[in-house]
Amino acid sequence: MGKKVIVIGGGIIGLCSAYYLHKEGHQVTVIDQSNMDFGASYVNAGYLSPSHIIPLAAPGVMKKGIKWMFDPSSPLFIKPRLSSSFLRWVWAFNKSCSTKNVARGIPAIKDIAVLGQDLYSEIKKTENFDFQLEKKGLLMICQTQKMLEEEVQVAEIAKKEGLDVREIALTELKKMQPKVELNAKGAVLYECDAHTTPYTFMEEMKSYLKTSGVIIHKNEEVSDFTVQDQKITSISNASHTYIADEFVMAAGSWSKKLSEKLGINLLLEPGKGYRINCKRDLGITMPAILAEAKVAITPMDGFTRFAGTMEIAGINHKINRVRVEAIANATQRYYPNIKLTPEEKNAAACGLRPVSPDGLPYIGKSKKCKNLTIATGHAMMGWSMGSSTGKLVSEIISVKKTSLDLEVFHPDRRF
Repeated sequence: MGKKVIVIGGGIIGLCSAYYLHKEGHQVTVIDQSNMDFGASYVNAGYLSPSHIIPLAAPGVMKKGIKWMFDPSSPLFIKPRLSSSFLRWVWAFNKSCSTKNVARGIPAIKDIAVLGQDLYSEIKKTENFDFQLEKKGLLMICQTQKMLEEEVQVAEIAKKEGLDVREIALTELKKMQPKVELNAKGAVLYECDAHTTPYTFMEEMKSYLKTSGVIIHKNEEVSDFTVQDQKITSISNASHTYIADEFVMAAGSWSKKLSEKLGINLLLEPGKGYRINCKRDLGITMPAILAEAKVAITPMDGFTRFAGTMEIAGINHKINRVRVEAIANATQRYYPNIKLTPEEKNAAACGLRPVSPDGLPYIGKSKKCKNLTIATGHAMMGWSMGSSTGKLVSEIISVKKTSLDLEVFHPDRRF
């Protein structure tokens, strides 16, 4: 028998959770505090990337983060602030930057990302969606021998995990991108990766859910929970109260604040990322990451997207022009003939990605709340893991054997 389920959050995780819950026969309502047309689910690079197997918290990252703290244009920028929750997150992040965390994270990240890619294809075929889904692979373009050697080492790890990846010489790289000038040493090609246009998928999914009977409430902020015997009985705001059997916490960077109301302490920080869209024909046909600069370039449906940076600076949507310029400048260093215009840079947008200390998402139920399933903390992998997380959420609530072992993603795990 289907349950009444409320999904808090209308981003990629929330919508995919609603999709699979609906498929399982549940009565689903999605509640989101925004107009559901901006944020990380709309401005990301659109990658479905099993290649991104190394968690954000890896050896040496904290050391780089401290160095980059004094450079606002750096790929990772952590803005210090006097906040006990922030300091706890930093402590846990530093502790997680270990070979043990990487070894634990690699197979888990690979499995959930591979499942996610398969499920996007399945959704497109099953629902006759028209969103862009191309499997051209992903280039890791390197300008220095040192970075190329590092990427080759990661590629060897990926090969052992069964991923399709190989190093390519500069001559082959230029043949793959004949219409652009490239300033590079070489590259690694992850043939296992695919890419999409996020906005198109989000619009098609929202339309499908509405047509299928899923109720969507936009611009509705959840402000309070009523709890009895470790179970949520209702959620409310100033004007509405909603009752359900099960609840899903998929509110992205806002999940921490909401979870605290339930006595659940999720270590979570918002990581701001930026995107610049260019509608001119630049000749770029292959998705690529500029390895040293950590900038992603994606040929999307009708435009090219330049995205990047991880800015840990609390919840805010202020556009830091220094970081926008960093993306544009990095692009021109690798593609000398491509110069983004002031108009394109001025139209830059940002989104907040929820980042856990160990770089792994939170998926599952906390022992502190029996009818709440948490699905957040995906960092830069929210898009890649969106469909698979939604599937896992539906399996948890439907009391089915989950497609993956979720122990590594447990919301109550210790750091």
